[in-house]
Amino acid sequence: MEFLSDLMVYEFLQKALITSVIVGIVCGVIGSFIVLRGMALMGDAISHAVLPGVAISYMLDINYFYGAVVVGILSSLGISAISQNSRVKNDASIGIVFSAAFAIGIILITKAQSATDLTQILFGNVLHARSSDMWITIVVAAIVLLVVTLFFKELLVSSFDETMAEVYGLKTRQIHYGIMVLLTLVTVASLQTVGVILVVSMLITPASTAYLLTNKLSTMIVLSSIFGALSSVVGIYFSYIKDLPSGPVIALAATAFFIIVLIFSPKQGLLWSALKRKTQNEPSGIRD
Repeated sequence: MEFLSDLMVYEFLQKALITSVIVGIVCGVIGSFIVLRGMALMGDAISHAVLPGVAISYMLDINYFYGAVVVGILSSLGISAISQNSRVKNDASIGIVFSAAFAIGIILITKAQSATDLTQILFGNVLHARSSDMWITIVVAAIVLLVVTLFFKELLVSSFDETMAEVYGLKTRQIHYGIMVLLTLVTVASLQTVGVILVVSMLITPASTAYLLTNKLSTMIVLSSIFGALSSVVGIYFSYIKDLPSGPVIALAATAFFIIVLIFSPKQGLLWSALKRKTQNEPSGIRD
């Protein structure tokens, strides 16, 4: 009750809740494609690689969103360029680019003497979100939802079978780069909520939770968005009443939902699978 009463009074808490819920929804949407395409490591890489852009933005005294987006897109293009034009495989190119970018970002942040800002960017603190952060998140969510709605069929086919997508005449490389841009936008929009280190949890965990419940992409996207939003609400609630950092609590809430579904899912749940195996192994009781 205290949380609800404070929510009606304090504007910062209202902005935090709106921002985190929108982040949970949009991460659920783009995360569904990331999980299906096996690109979880790419999401982690971009979340780390944007740090130099954040540092440069602080140095120039502009919103970190702009610098982070530019560096994130350049990093994703760099990863693709290395893997496509050399013998180095995709996972190795990801490791090379994001570790180098992350290291540069830490050095730049240190030079800028922004230790407090570094902590917030690394671990997130949505309770300190500004109105500009909330509106940027809303705009990013609108862009992502619009693109996914307009190109859902193309994204569907290319996510499940890239070879078939090419046979149909779809430009799979352009689709891949488009998803990279959307992933970068969502990652940067999520920094204030869960931070660089934990943003991958919001991209992967709700989508993985939904993946255990359905085989239909549209249903998966809806369920993933719901789990993302619920994780944000639960995380904000406990971080506020227990005075804990919002990012880690939101990430743990998402993990808790995943564990519950992993155990109790009707089709993929560990509990029902164990009961089914036990039933199959039990003797029927019929004797000759």
